[in-house]
Amino acid sequence: MTVENTHGGRRRRARPLLALLLLAMLTGGLVLLGPAVLDGLRSGVDWPRWGSECTVRTAEGEVGLDREQAQLATTAVALAARGAETPDTSGIDESVLRRLADGPPEDAGASLACRGSAAADLPEQELTQTGLTPRAERLRQAMAEVFGEQSLGGFAPGGVGHGHGEESTHYDGRAVDVFFRPVTEENRREGWLLAHWLVAHADDLDVQYVIFDDRFWSAHSPQAQWRDYDAPDPGNEILRHLDHVHVDVLRGSPDRGGSG
Repeated sequence: MTVENTHGGRRRRARPLLALLLLAMLTGGLVLLGPAVLDGLRSGVDWPRWGSECTVRTAEGEVGLDREQAQLATTAVALAARGAETPDTSGIDESVLRRLADGPPEDAGASLACRGSAAADLPEQELTQTGLTPRAERLRQAMAEVFGEQSLGGFAPGGVGHGHGEESTHYDGRAVDVFFRPVTEENRREGWLLAHWLVAHADDLDVQYVIFDDRFWSAHSPQAQWRDYDAPDPGNEILRHLDHVHVDVLRGSPDRGGSG
């Protein structure tokens, strides 16, 4: 037997082993990623982006950010819009800040998106005197610190029991509507300033859903994508959330104990 034949035999024996190894790796990857991939295919959105927690679609292309950068950028442009002092953003791509400040072009939808990661260890909470749960009240206060005085609705002392859809989070005191009326391009831009800020801070503020301008974002979806919002009446700008940003917080679980 020649040396060439011996090496050739070894190569032939190695090929089935290599094929089995590749098959095992592929199977393992599908087990891990399969549910997310299938969910993305069903919903018609892009597959998950595992590289960046957040992304911003700019005129120059898509820019990835970590969550801290997204929070800094959205806070800076919101404060700048009020004429308030802004934090240092020298480490953030200028095209990101420009897009967030200008808002999405025409009817492009959201410019910034972040991965959802709904907390699973929160206790369920009851209404406070404001008509909001403590989590929702904390959210309201956080918005006021950055955006100042806002036109709010969707809650009232003692709670609300009508005026919203069936099983609405407004009835639990977990939702706030922030109005930007009338529906104009300038108000639309200001609405997106808030919507982007809410998504960037969703993990810290236990945000569950953000709805605005025919789009919605969910903390329960890991795809880091906004989706089209199908209003029950396409001719109604209120139901389409064209004149207000809806934001609600996670319910929590009664099994966790305490009312917060």
